[in-house]
Amino acid sequence: MIDLYYAPTPNGYKITLFLEEVGLPYTVHPIDISAGEQFKPEFLAIAPNNKIPAIVDNQPADGGEPISIFESGAILHYLANKTGQLLSTNIRERTEQLQWLFWQVAGFGPMLGQNHHFNRYAPEVVPYAIKRYVEESRRLYKVLNTQLEKTPYLGGNEYSIADIATYPWAKCHEHQSINLDDYPAVRNWLDKIGQRPATQAAYNDA
Repeated sequence: MIDLYYAPTPNGYKITLFLEEVGLPYTVHPIDISAGEQFKPEFLAIAPNNKIPAIVDNQPADGGEPISIFESGAILHYLANKTGQLLSTNIRERTEQLQWLFWQVAGFGPMLGQNHHFNRYAPEVVPYAIKRYVEESRRLYKVLNTQLEKTPYLGGNEYSIADIATYPWAKCHEHQSINLDDYPAVRNWLDKIGQRPATQAAYNDA
């Protein structure tokens, strides 16, 4: 059983998307980040960076004590290794999938997060910041679109944790001043993933 410490944000959805896809049992522990619950000592013991998501695997493969993991990319990598699913065993495909996973956690997510902040939540309008992060978001969407013109999924021919990591952020494209008419391969990819039963379950259960 997986204990999932969660809020319905793009990073939170990454983990429910994976768990629903593979059918791994899990219990959700909601973390109200607007109320500051991410700073409580009991949560910090699991996630020292005070960010969701985090998990506790109560049945790790080594049969030992429960393992806690924070950082969404690390969680996806751990769960893929645990289940043997959504990460290729072929060295070339696996490397491609991991490259795109790290692209998402290092660039696509953080830059789009800054875009969200300055476009929707900042207490004052900062034109330079808005321009910077919208332009960088558009550059990243172009990178994403170019890749998806070549292969049906980010890591190649198979759906993987690279797609799972990227989908929830791209799904919020309207919040980022992104017009998908400019990125038709991204639109098709979003539609395809959105039709998966696990994707619908992950979002319906939020």
